[in-house]
This record gives sequence, structure tokens and C-alpha cells, in this order.
Amino acid sequence: MTLPVAASVGATSSAAATAAPTPAPADPMPILNGIRVLLVDDEPDAREVMASALEICGATVHSVASARAALDLLATDEVDLVLADIAMPGQDGYELIREIRAMPSARVSAIPAAAVTAHARDDERERALAAGFQMHLAKPVQPATLARAVATLASEKGTPCSN
Repeated sequence: MTLPVAASVGATSSAAATAAPTPAPADPMPILNGIRVLLVDDEPDAREVMASALEICGATVHSVASARAALDLLATDEVDLVLADIAMPGQDGYELIREIRAMPSARVSAIPAAAVTAHARDDERERALAAGFQMHLAKPVQPATLARAVATLASEKGTPCSN
């Protein structure tokens, strides 16, 4: 293995003189303070990764492993938006969003929602949107992409992200 040797102070090298400029920093993650997210995914690792990414941005995340648990939580707690996996055992994400949209409470039935799923084909995206999701995110989703999606959904509901 060969390692570069640092140039001494005051010396210049042609490599240093022609080095590419430092890239600009990536877009910052949005601040999600005050946003309450219901995250529904049967895979514990996926829930943990997504919840951590959103919590770092300031969101409050309620994570559940099933559509039934999500519906139970929606009956008692107020959230600003739902992120749901599609392929879950028992009741899948399509059934979950249909039940949410059919609820008598406008607070729940109109809640913004995104499908976060490994089903990434165009026809799956169209199916998710037709079922009642406002957005479709393909797994694995980058933390910044997830956070921006949450900020977008929250703004559609009229819930501002506070600083």
C-alpha cells in the first residue's frame, strides 16, 4: 500500500496546485420540529433507520409494525402524516390507506400519506397514488430524501416545520 506524503510548509506541488475545488455541501436536511409522523413498517430495521433520520431533523415519530396498530394509534393520537410500507403481512399498505381514507373523521381521512416501499416500478407508483397515497418513495430511501418528503407532506397539510 502506498500513502501520500504531505508536502512541507511553503512547498507546492503540481497536484496541490491543480486539485479540484472542494465540492459544495449537499442540501441541508429540513428542520421538522413540531411534525408528528406515523411510521408503519413490519421490518424493525427499516423502522429504526427511518425513525432515526426523522428524529435527527426534529420530528416526533410514532413507529408501529402493522396496519392494525396504525389504525389503533390514529383512533387515539393526532399525527400530521403517515409513512407506510406496502408489503406487510396481514393488512398491507394499500388496505391501510383505503381504511384511513374511509374513516369518518376528516382529521384522519384527509391525513397526508406516502408509500415507502421496495415496490419501485412505475405501475406500483401509480397504484400507490391511485390507492390514496400522495407520494411514493422507493426503498432504500436516503435520509435527506425522506426528510424532504415529510416536509413536503406536512406543508400540504398546512403544518409548518418550525425552527
